[in-house]
Amino acid sequence: MNNIASLTGVHVLEICPTLPEAATTAVNEISGYVLGGVAALFLVAIVIGIGAILAGRIFGMPHLTKGGVMTLVVTAIVAVALPVVYAVVVGLRGTGCIG
Repeated sequence: MNNIASLTGVHVLEICPTLPEAATTAVNEISGYVLGGVAALFLVAIVIGIGAILAGRIFGMPHLTKGGVMTLVVTAIVAVALPVVYAVVVGLRGTGCIG
């Protein structure tokens, strides 16, 4: 029994803040818009990268081709890193309860 609460007889209550129902629906709606926006940005980046590669090949501009390849590589790295960073933040935040 090395637990301080059991030694002192004091029990700390756990406080878990929650949003009201109206706020929960608004937050879910905004989160959906953000997720859709991020997906759209990924699609735009992929289209721009492929377009840059094709334009570089057609017009004989190797730097444009390299830029298109780098666009696709960075987009792929970010697509992998984004869920990892999200999982780390959620893990550090925990359940949101205090106590």
